[in-house]
Amino acid sequence: MILTDTHTHLYLEHFDNDRPEVIQNAIDKGVHYMIIPNIDSQSVDGMLSICDAFPENCFPMIGLHPTDVKENYKNELDIVEQWLEKRNFLAIGEIGIDLYWDKTFKKEQDLGFRHQIALAKKHQLPIVIHSRESMNEIFTVLNDVHTSELEGVFHCFSGTENDAHKAIEMGYYLGIGGVVTFKNSNLKDIIRGIDLKHILLETDAPFLTPSPFRGKRNESAYIYYIAEKIAEIKGISIEEVAEITTQNAKKLFKF
Repeated sequence: MILTDTHTHLYLEHFDNDRPEVIQNAIDKGVHYMIIPNIDSQSVDGMLSICDAFPENCFPMIGLHPTDVKENYKNELDIVEQWLEKRNFLAIGEIGIDLYWDKTFKKEQDLGFRHQIALAKKHQLPIVIHSRESMNEIFTVLNDVHTSELEGVFHCFSGTENDAHKAIEMGYYLGIGGVVTFKNSNLKDIIRGIDLKHILLETDAPFLTPSPFRGKRNESAYIYYIAEKIAEIKGISIEEVAEITTQNAKKLFKF
């Protein structure tokens, strides 16, 4: 059984004491592929060092996270462009709009999102969309700039059933993580009515740890419990979930 974690922040300080062991443990548990988004220019080197150490298992994407869009966002976007000329990345991400923490740079987040979508089109890469408390704003941007060649995934999908179908109709995948295992999550009802061919698995490690490990650090190895929950919801085997979602990841990210 081969599982894929399409979104994991393995370079963060949460893993400083046991990073190689965490990655090897995930591989040993069947998580053969881990796709890593940076956050800003300061996190690129750490991300790339992991991918260089585990070249058959860990793959980078590049972008400016919306919560890191500040006064200097144009300089950060210039650095993203420079990296795209120097190295191969699987996607532009994670990018988008986050109105949960702070709305101070809402305009700049919108502009940064649009700019990075243009980069994705230029480099023929998919986008990984962060949409916390901003689903309407995200769709406003996509309605303006989406074209048939643009692909991507709604990372940590947290919208309504209508949002899910709208995203799928535009050709995007839904990234499903630990939230689906939470007792009061409405994701279970949404997933029940969606074909598995539209779903990717992700941990967002070290955050959003799935049951039965809530309250502890999340790890890529825990993608198993997300797959297990989806299998339960769909009434199919975990092996089938692993196979289809890994194929989905390979189709989108082309690794």
